[in-house]
Amino acid sequence: MTALILALIAGAVVGLTLGALGGGGSVLAVPALIYLLGFTPTAATTASLIIVTSTSLTALYAHARAGQVRWKAGAAFAAAGILPAAAAGAAATHLPQTVLTVAFAATAVISAINMLRPADTARPGSGDVHPGKAAGAGAGLGTLTGLLGVGGGFLAVPALVTVLAFEMEVAVGTSLLVITANSLASLATRSGAATSLDWAAIGPFIGTAILGAWDGKRMAAKVSGPRLQRIFAVVLLAVAAFMLADAVT
Repeated sequence: MTALILALIAGAVVGLTLGALGGGGSVLAVPALIYLLGFTPTAATTASLIIVTSTSLTALYAHARAGQVRWKAGAAFAAAGILPAAAAGAAATHLPQTVLTVAFAATAVISAINMLRPADTARPGSGDVHPGKAAGAGAGLGTLTGLLGVGGGFLAVPALVTVLAFEMEVAVGTSLLVITANSLASLATRSGAATSLDWAAIGPFIGTAILGAWDGKRMAAKVSGPRLQRIFAVVLLAVAAFMLADAVT
């Protein structure tokens, strides 16, 4: 019963984050699965991909209905990241657990620092795709997704703002398309590992995450983006510090 309650609470938080910020949910999902539900780092990254894929699809639908998805740019990012995500996903199953934990914590720190920086001042653009920049950013995000089980939205959003000069709302919506594609590509290489997961915990986690994604979309319309990012960044730094301390002891 305790595990069920923890899964429900963690899923709601992940969904709220994805719905409100267009990313970052998986950065919380992995440590929640490891430290609250007892998953190994390898199992947690696989389960996180399943959770984030399901939740991102829900959030993507909500943002698409509001006209906040640039499909052409999102497809370019996603296409560049599919092969790197698949290759990194296959490699991740052979890495030591400690390496995955440390790498994940470092990624969380980078994400938090990016969120604490002043907002980018780039002017909104037309959303036209710059192939070289989009391909490079997409490949990097795909690699991150496959290796660590994170959707990469916390990097996709600033990339879409700075590289393609998207408005923040559109960058959030478009990033969900990238997250979904990258997560599915990485999952394709981990199909065998998925059969041994604890679905009694993952199922409720996904359920509340999907519901949370809808609430997160509504919350984003009421609370300023910078304020949400600052709160989330502080939480990420605390999570990263805990994971690093656990990995080295």
